[in-house]
Amino acid sequence: MGTRHRERVEGVRRRMVEENLEAVFITYLPNVRYLSGFTGSAAVLCITPRQAWILTDFRYWEQAARQSPDFTLYRLPSRRFVEVLPEFLKEIGSPRRVGFESAHLTVDQWMSWKEATPDVEWVPIKDWIEAMRAVKDEEELARMREAARVADATMAYLRRRLRPGMTEREAAWLAEQYLRTHGGDDVAFDVIVASGPNAAMAHHHPGDRRLKIGEPIIVDLGARVDSYHSDITRTFVLGRMPRRFRELYTIVLRAQETAIRNMRAGMPGKEIDALARAVIEEAGYKDAFGHGLGHGVGLEIHEKPSAGPIAEDPVPAGAVLTVEPGIYISGWGGIRIEDMVVIDTDGVREVLTHASRDPLIPVR
Repeated sequence: MGTRHRERVEGVRRRMVEENLEAVFITYLPNVRYLSGFTGSAAVLCITPRQAWILTDFRYWEQAARQSPDFTLYRLPSRRFVEVLPEFLKEIGSPRRVGFESAHLTVDQWMSWKEATPDVEWVPIKDWIEAMRAVKDEEELARMREAARVADATMAYLRRRLRPGMTEREAAWLAEQYLRTHGGDDVAFDVIVASGPNAAMAHHHPGDRRLKIGEPIIVDLGARVDSYHSDITRTFVLGRMPRRFRELYTIVLRAQETAIRNMRAGMPGKEIDALARAVIEEAGYKDAFGHGLGHGVGLEIHEKPSAGPIAEDPVPAGAVLTVEPGIYISGWGGIRIEDMVVIDTDGVREVLTHASRDPLIPVR
């Protein structure tokens, strides 16, 4: 298998030795993608001390053979996976102590596996692969830089197109069209455009409200490129910048800059969150910042690590993290500024998103 995938599988095997496991099943598709390179929508990996299997059905036999050539392909018949499981385990030597991704298997699936394999001790493993995914290698960062470039360009394009009278829905569609035709494989998530009082909702779904002069407009978007994601938020105002907007925007920008300047790998996520939260609280808006400062990004738009008030785990060097403080005022709207950074032991190694943070859009 390719060097990156070989190293990742060996990382799983080291954990297997520590936990005295004879085999591990990987069922969560982002983790399947990370370990094997397979990008289809149905596959299971099985890793043993000496073998690595990819199990999939007829739809993906050709794709799996091409994308994961060093995994042994096990051709699943047109039967439920649990019906094939006992014979597959027998074929690989009847392991007795086997790990499964407990966070990604339903209770019904787990119970059916247990019933079908009474001689197997199924051992829950949690976050093994997610912890590995939190640290990005250079190839992953290259893909994320491209996803960030597409998001930056899309944000710049939309900034040029926003006009009073345009609906949130129209603005979101403009962004999505541009993103898909200028390098993005897909949007990373549904584009958020929230104007006026709607901007008080952090994850507002764009509707028919029309953009107005002097009101906050939050735009949150991202691109997916070669399976990797980007995430950026900017807050705009059309025509003129009222005093309240200017005041709140300055606070949020200062909170973000403070966090980016002072965050370091090894800090618990809650300490990184506190860097920005302290700025907002000192300005008198403690209750107006209700979400965490940031989250990991990669094969998923939300993944490890986390930076929030209850995030105890240290953020590892090489992680990509969003930094997105905000202030939200019911009845008025909100301000959020978000960028993606690569964090290292000496601080932020790189800011991946670069779209202008100038909020004022002139109206002619």
